[in-house]
Amino acid sequence: MDRQLLRTVKQATKNHASLMYHRLVSHIPHLLAVTLLVAVAPQLSTLTPDKARALWNTAVNAPALAMACWAAALAAYTYASSRPQPVYLLDLAGYKPPAELEASRAKTIVHFWRCGRFSEQSMAFQKRMLERSGLGEATHFPMSLIRLPVDMCDRTAMEESHAVIFGVVDEVLRKTGVAAGDVGVLIFNSSLLSPTPSFTSLIVNRYKFRDDIVTHNLSGMGCSAGIIAIDLAKRLLQVHRNTYALVVSTENITLNAYMGNNRPMLVTNTLFRVGGAAILLTNRAGDRARSKYQLIHTVRTHRGAHDQSYGCVTQEEDEVGEVGVSLSKELMAVAGEALKTNITTLGPLILPMSEQLRFLATVVLKKVFRAQVKAYLPDFKLALEHFCIHAGGRGVLDELENSLKLSPWHMEPSRMTLYRFGNTSSSSLWYELAYCEAKRRIKKGDRVWQIAFGSGFKCNSAVWRALRTIDDAGESPWTQDIDVLPVDVPKVVPIDETSYQVPI
Repeated sequence: MDRQLLRTVKQATKNHASLMYHRLVSHIPHLLAVTLLVAVAPQLSTLTPDKARALWNTAVNAPALAMACWAAALAAYTYASSRPQPVYLLDLAGYKPPAELEASRAKTIVHFWRCGRFSEQSMAFQKRMLERSGLGEATHFPMSLIRLPVDMCDRTAMEESHAVIFGVVDEVLRKTGVAAGDVGVLIFNSSLLSPTPSFTSLIVNRYKFRDDIVTHNLSGMGCSAGIIAIDLAKRLLQVHRNTYALVVSTENITLNAYMGNNRPMLVTNTLFRVGGAAILLTNRAGDRARSKYQLIHTVRTHRGAHDQSYGCVTQEEDEVGEVGVSLSKELMAVAGEALKTNITTLGPLILPMSEQLRFLATVVLKKVFRAQVKAYLPDFKLALEHFCIHAGGRGVLDELENSLKLSPWHMEPSRMTLYRFGNTSSSSLWYELAYCEAKRRIKKGDRVWQIAFGSGFKCNSAVWRALRTIDDAGESPWTQDIDVLPVDVPKVVPIDETSYQVPI
């Protein structure tokens, strides 16, 4: 634990050093101007017209003038090149599946039973989990899982992915008015489905992106891959200037429904649903005025060096060869440790000094003086207005609400996303941000914290600042539902299977 704390402190120190460097470099032009002023100031008090003319002639002919010009140019270049390129979010799009893919909780349980693949014990367990899941009555399954018999194959998996990907990319390009040929960076993430050719190639082919587009296809990174994609886009936009970066986040459900009877692998059936999002970023200064947000910070935490963290979420076969994703009982403890590490790095970047000093004081008391004091968790509400926490399940949201001391208002976007759309994996953060926009919560200058967890085990954060007040969210996956939300979701909501009539 001490070694982990030491590594965390070293990383925070490195972040502070980088910040101080950029601040120092930003003052070079001012320091140069002051130096020149000090050099000529003694002569200004006795300066006559004849002396001024002589001084000018001397300066013009002196090598010092060339040296001063060179120094000024160098300072200006250093100042400009050392400053990171601002990254702006133009707009986003979230996928709203058609009504025929909606499934109530009763329909879900009845359909699971009609599949004929689950034992009575497995059916009872899935019903019990679904009653406590926080999901509502209109989440979405792909058509491959709604029809009987279920049709889990590559063809139906690609049909699902095509509908989601093309739906959100079409929408975000339409909303922003950006031509496909102007996109210079494309990043796609889907954890459990990675076909050949890749999804990035599929998108390039569909929209006829230019030949020199930079593409990255991310897989196997779990529900936190959306923030990883944003962080990668940010880094690429520091190199590729005056361009756009398209990020597409989704997960395929067709091939990843579990049809066996291993209890740790059944949980995903009750949580994961169809969804996806597309986000268009830019570093073009001219687009700042029409952008919604500026990316302020990204912080990535990877706990894969710890065996417990590495093995808490795994895709594997059960004893009869059925493939599924297994969730271990240690998941919540692992997520808590990953969150602590992540916020220890993020805190110094965003928290007011008073909160940082309180946190530092408790660390010193515990580690140096061995005092029996409770660790101080900073109040992040002093630095952030909105919280978009990955809607992984009710247990995850309850734990973070208590740990971060958030109010029901702060948790509302995450809980309503889980209720209306279920766990859509890496895209859930964007449904939550779209909810804040649809509720007209976003005001100019507001800061938004996105927190995601994923297999491996990872905890990743992104902090955005609103560049304008968003009074009209426009086209949104929440358009038809926003006026009736939020709703109260009890801890346990019993399911009555008789409420669903099987079509004849």
